[in-house]
Amino acid sequence: MSAPVTDAREAGRRVEEVLDRLAAGGDREACAAAEELVRVLMDFYGAGLARIVEHLAAAGPAGADQAAGGPLARLLDDELVAGLLALHDLHPEDVPTRIARALDSVREPVELLGFDPAAGTVRLRTTAGGGGGCGCGSGGETARRTVEEALARFAPEVTGVELEEAAPQPALLQIGTRPQTPARVP
Repeated sequence: MSAPVTDAREAGRRVEEVLDRLAAGGDREACAAAEELVRVLMDFYGAGLARIVEHLAAAGPAGADQAAGGPLARLLDDELVAGLLALHDLHPEDVPTRIARALDSVREPVELLGFDPAAGTVRLRTTAGGGGGCGCGSGGETARRTVEEALARFAPEVTGVELEEAAPQPALLQIGTRPQTPARVP
């Protein structure tokens, strides 16, 4: 038995691998049965999750729940639950809100420039002073990877990230007093 998968992309990749292995075996009936099994389980789990969200929403308005840190708010903050809700199109927050939630969860400061829902692409800019406040700045690929992972957890609708670097900050000009020197008289 393999370890449980808590990342939606990884789970999808593993399901595809298993289905591909079955298809490579040449038994079309077994492959069709496996695909049907995946569909039935997805429908079943999706219906169960929908019922959970309905019960939590009935307990109080989402806004009040969010402000009070109630059960629905805590579930939406959980990366695994948020990913499952998004996968089944049950997440009560809209995509832009979940994108903002994902970006708030990363250490690298980024500015959202836009989201193209048709392409699934989000445009971002690193903000000046990145690097977690150390002044060193993280590499662009590290920032991209961190942002992509957060978006995959909270907003799987985002399939691409365009990241542009912030304009460099001007150098700090330090002004000090000149050393005292005797005045020269010609």
